[in-house]
Amino acid sequence: MKYLLILADGMADDAIRELGGKTPLEYAQTPNIDLLARSAAIGTAQTIPEGFPPGSDVANLSVMGYDPKLYYTGRSPLEAVSMGVPMGDEDLALRCNLVTLSPGSVYGQRTMLDYSSGEISTEESRQLMALLQHELGSYPFSFHPGISYRHLLLWKNGANRAMDLTPPHDITGRVVGDYLPRGTDSAVLMELMEKSIALLENHPINIERIRRGKNPAVSAWFWGQGKRPSLDSFADKYGIRGSVVAAVDLVKGLGICAGLKPVVVPGATGAVETNFAGKARAAVDELCGGQDFVYMHIESPDEAGHQGNLKAKIWSIEQIDKEVVGLVRAEMERFDELRVMIIPDHPTPLSIKTHSSGMVPYMIFDKNRPVANGIGQYNEAAARRGRHFPLGHQVMDYFIKG
Repeated sequence: MKYLLILADGMADDAIRELGGKTPLEYAQTPNIDLLARSAAIGTAQTIPEGFPPGSDVANLSVMGYDPKLYYTGRSPLEAVSMGVPMGDEDLALRCNLVTLSPGSVYGQRTMLDYSSGEISTEESRQLMALLQHELGSYPFSFHPGISYRHLLLWKNGANRAMDLTPPHDITGRVVGDYLPRGTDSAVLMELMEKSIALLENHPINIERIRRGKNPAVSAWFWGQGKRPSLDSFADKYGIRGSVVAAVDLVKGLGICAGLKPVVVPGATGAVETNFAGKARAAVDELCGGQDFVYMHIESPDEAGHQGNLKAKIWSIEQIDKEVVGLVRAEMERFDELRVMIIPDHPTPLSIKTHSSGMVPYMIFDKNRPVANGIGQYNEAAARRGRHFPLGHQVMDYFIKG
């Protein structure tokens, strides 16, 4: 049996009035998904356990089959693994976003305009991160570049530091004063953020971005802290070998920690616009090349949700249907046995522009074992008529073991 999991990050949403009370998934034109849904197992899963933040780290742990209550140690350590940044047991990793803040002389009076600095290019952001490392990267802190706006701060021997940090995508359009680093050990992070503005705000890269009508990356913003993770092997857990196809370091790092082979796809960005077809082709090639399982992550609908961009979210869902599920359908005859699951990790409702802890719809299609489900559609409302998993990590057992 071959297994393909298509993770449509943040695809789930709420009903929207201007769509006639439909969600973007209900409204989007998805003929390939619709065809599979007629004979698939459809239901819902609670991927965010009670008491946990509704982040992609927690949610993807669940979907990959790992109980967050046992395995969750924070988001950024997974990204550190993907980036090849070594961590000791006593080190602390923190996500370092490059963000756009409104002008102002007092940091706390500025507004969070853009958590991604206009989805700044990796080439531009690497130069800015190199500057931060050169000017601010002295023991115990070091800055490490990632992709686009997503980067890393490593705090040596900082594992037991106490702080409360806020994801910047949770506060788009808000004055940041109430969301600055808090806690016993947070003052030094605030100092680094303030110093980063002095270094970045008038940097030639940002002056040029403003000239081109793009948002500048004027400040570092820290969040998602955690210690080095330790996961059981996916191969030991399920008895199959697998790969992870992902552009974002979080999911790639999670896969590496689980023993999955990371696959790099040219043109895969972790943004709204990405190489959808390239990811699908890479996943199929991995399965044809000997792997039993592929975890394919697509960030696009989540980014559209964070931006509050309804048109982009519908477009991203339709691209997943056309470029990903369409290619999988076209290649399906290459496999004697193939099982496909489509699932978001969490909802990213356009109304709040951030993640929520709501249930997500899943769809499991087995080419040799059609299911007379009586539902025939894959969307949030239809899925509520199917089987519900209150513990999200159990969906993977259902997918692999039946």
